[in-house]
Amino acid sequence: MNIPLRSFQSPADLQMLTVFKQEASSLKEAKSYCRKLARSHYENFMVASVFLPSHLRQHYYNIYAYCRISDDFGDETSNPILSLELLERWEEELQACYDGQPRHPVFVALQETIAAFQIPIQPFSNLLEAFKRDQIKNRYQTYEELLDYCRYSANPVGHLVLYLAGYRDAERQELSDKTCTALQLTNHWQDIGRDLVRLNRIYLPLEDMHRFGYTEADLIAQTCDERFIALMRLETERARSLFCVGLKLSDLVGSSHALEIELFGRCGLEILRRIELARYDVFRHRPTLNKWTALKILIHCWWSNQLKK
Repeated sequence: MNIPLRSFQSPADLQMLTVFKQEASSLKEAKSYCRKLARSHYENFMVASVFLPSHLRQHYYNIYAYCRISDDFGDETSNPILSLELLERWEEELQACYDGQPRHPVFVALQETIAAFQIPIQPFSNLLEAFKRDQIKNRYQTYEELLDYCRYSANPVGHLVLYLAGYRDAERQELSDKTCTALQLTNHWQDIGRDLVRLNRIYLPLEDMHRFGYTEADLIAQTCDERFIALMRLETERARSLFCVGLKLSDLVGSSHALEIELFGRCGLEILRRIELARYDVFRHRPTLNKWTALKILIHCWWSNQLKK
């Protein structure tokens, strides 16, 4: 699939095209490519934590590199049509990988991970489906619609982590889905203003906005009044409830993964707490975790896991 140059309208767009020019002459080079990409984008997705078994770190790098580039294709171009074209081409690369003919360094490295853990194509393709949806759907009428979006945008990541941990059962996947959906919702509530201004996306369910008498015009004006506070209180409580259920997963996995899984949930809960402390004014106070706070949460999770042994 050749993408016409006229589709590219900015230097950032042209930068996206260079992704497909990357080549790896060996598996070693491909792994290095993924490792460098993951280490340069260290964020809430705790890439290859030092607490993970060393033999899994490269596999985390490989999966993260796939997710990172997919996300960039969905969010970092100048127009939806271009994003769809890039995502279609990336999906072709994914299929080539599963056909035994990987071309891009990410897929050269990822092929080893897929084979080692017998990972089906579905979680990878589901992520791409979510990014494609973002290009054609920017409003959600109901909370149920938003949850369906999360089934594609967030939950596959949890399934991939479970595959690396050696688990493929429905019970653990369902608990993972609770945490991953909660993380996605929390990220949406962090970035309400940013998503609207930069991407023209509103993830707040429209029926909830209507329930509290809060309009899109209010959102554009970044109005943080009692209506918005009530709306945000509802949405953050929904996310918190999901986190609390998802935390049970840490008791159902080995100690080498329990810490990482609990860390996801605890960090998400702390972000929700900070949204509340800011009186839900995420327009002017985007809640984040600094390194000191993250370290304290890490220590808490480590200690709680030690007590379980």
